[in-house]
Amino acid sequence: MGAPWVKKYSPEKIGDVIAQDSQMAVLKIFIENFKQQKKKAILIHGPSGCGKTSSVYAVGNELGMEMVEMNASDFRNKEQINSIVGAASQQMSLFGGSKLILIDELDGIAGRQDYGGIPALVKVIVDSKFPVIITANNPYNNKFSSIRNKSELLQFKELEAEDVFEILKRVCKKEKIKYDEDSLKMLARRAGGDARGAVNDLEIIATLGEGISKKAVDELSERNKTDTIINALLKIFKTKDPLIAVSAFDNVEEDFDQRMFWLDENLPKEYTNPKDLARAYDNLSRADVFKGRIRRWQHWRFLSYVSNLMTAGVAVSKDKKNKNFVQYKPTGRILKMWWAKQKNMKKKAIAAKIAEKTHTSSKQILKNIEYFKVIFQNNEEMAEKIADDLDLNQEEVDWLKK
Repeated sequence: MGAPWVKKYSPEKIGDVIAQDSQMAVLKIFIENFKQQKKKAILIHGPSGCGKTSSVYAVGNELGMEMVEMNASDFRNKEQINSIVGAASQQMSLFGGSKLILIDELDGIAGRQDYGGIPALVKVIVDSKFPVIITANNPYNNKFSSIRNKSELLQFKELEAEDVFEILKRVCKKEKIKYDEDSLKMLARRAGGDARGAVNDLEIIATLGEGISKKAVDELSERNKTDTIINALLKIFKTKDPLIAVSAFDNVEEDFDQRMFWLDENLPKEYTNPKDLARAYDNLSRADVFKGRIRRWQHWRFLSYVSNLMTAGVAVSKDKKNKNFVQYKPTGRILKMWWAKQKNMKKKAIAAKIAEKTHTSSKQILKNIEYFKVIFQNNEEMAEKIADDLDLNQEEVDWLKK
């Protein structure tokens, strides 16, 4: 059995990487001029399937460098990290060449199994004799602040459907697969910018041996369909069976906060009986209490309570099901607040750096951040000096200049 297509057709050189030309140029320059770089790591971030990991292999292959890879999702604690990349970051390769140290999927190290993992990674970065490349979907988790401070940030953009289509078309030609162009474009669109997922889907369809058609794409989509939040709400609101309700969110990508926002917004529309609504909100509020205890005390055993109260607890709160059709919608004010918080993470990271250097609070800096933006937008010489003093990376400088 041959290698999976995502591996078989991974970019072999920089020119093979789709839609990330400027990012690849920055990455190559960083690696080639590593000894002159102020920071020894570059943190590549962007959505899943946009080419972060494959790009590192492409540039490493083109420059003839040995790759040392560690997936942060699998190796989280200090001992594991040191055993995989600690020694490798100090020793030359077997043939005397240079190395690339790849720490993939940094997001995976933020879980409860993180025992000294972050400090160990920071030490690897500081002591490494070779370039360290880190990949992450979201680098602005508070846990990663020490890694951000030691790294240059490089954002990979989300792939357009046309970009994914070009990748799929290349694979089809190399595998001599017959395809209908409209159907291949439909497969590309359904991937949502995830090239890796699209190539996996293409390989599954190709095994049927009938080429790429609209029918094949539709059948695959139906089989692999991830439950939407709407389907999950239907399982909770339209049943009184706790066994059905408790599995409602099993295949839903939204996190616990977002699930709670959806439930909170749509409960009053679905549960029209005041007693049903009161019981449902009582269970939802208890779930929120346990969620708060997890965050405060890291008591992860409460996670099952949160899940059960949000699903089965809400489902059994009603005396009878509402037979009317209800159009579920995302919450307005609360969800907007949540998204605003996500967008503010970069702003807070910059404020934390300024606060540390100026011996003041991050809260105070956030109030006065506009003064710094004015400086960066109008006085390039002063901005450059401040950026150097505060150890700001290029992405943070660009944000202040907007």
